[in-house]
Amino acid sequence: MAVLLEAFRQEMSKLGWIEGKNITIEHRFAEQDPKRLPELAADLARLKVDLIVVAGEPTALVAKGATSTIVMTNAADPVASGLVASLARPGGNVTGFSNLAVQLNTKRLEILKDAVPKLIRVGLLRPAGGSDRQLKDLRLAALALKLKLEEIESQRDAKGLESAFQTAKQKQVGAIMPTTATTFFAERKRIVELAGKYRLPAIYFQKEFVDEGGLMFYGADYDDLYRKAAHYVDKILKGTKPADLPVQQATKFEFVINLKAAKQIGLTI
Repeated sequence: MAVLLEAFRQEMSKLGWIEGKNITIEHRFAEQDPKRLPELAADLARLKVDLIVVAGEPTALVAKGATSTIVMTNAADPVASGLVASLARPGGNVTGFSNLAVQLNTKRLEILKDAVPKLIRVGLLRPAGGSDRQLKDLRLAALALKLKLEEIESQRDAKGLESAFQTAKQKQVGAIMPTTATTFFAERKRIVELAGKYRLPAIYFQKEFVDEGGLMFYGADYDDLYRKAAHYVDKILKGTKPADLPVQQATKFEFVINLKAAKQIGLTI
């Protein structure tokens, strides 16, 4: 998160917004505890901030009622979640950027099949109690790719992850893929370690997993999304209404393969 925040700040300073001089940035982090979000949003509302920049949809949905303006940096599917009326005409007090996470899941599944010879079963790691929105497209994609999708729920702790990987091994999956979730991003180091321990090829939704030693990443360039969010903040602070700024989808994508990780699990790419 710190890396992405830095990309946003640097872009803001390029646009002439200097902290302590003509702008004040208040930070609030839920520390992976969604229950804290309403309290944090209310806190920012009390401070009468001009706008709130949010990461992800759960935060945006909570913040929506707490302030006049919201800029999303990386919402998965803001129309489906009810954050905006449409991408072209968001209509309310919310605008920003979509990381196309839901749509890119199917592409990740395709890449996994290409990378792992004779792949038949894929373990789909999903957070317990998480949204089912990502599953519909993935189930259809798995059918089209002739893959068996083993859906494995993981509790929000280290033991839950270990147990999920043990289940994956019992179900004899040939590869693993976590759904796009902030809880998994927070536990990326542990997930990468477990994928190595159980010798399971995996594809991830953010490049930070590969930085931790993970095998593959395919997805939106998050640094780019945070930099672009700074431009929307700049426009809004200069008087543009959020309803007049269309929600933009990611246009820059990255595909990274860690050959060292492939070698460790005996996979030839």
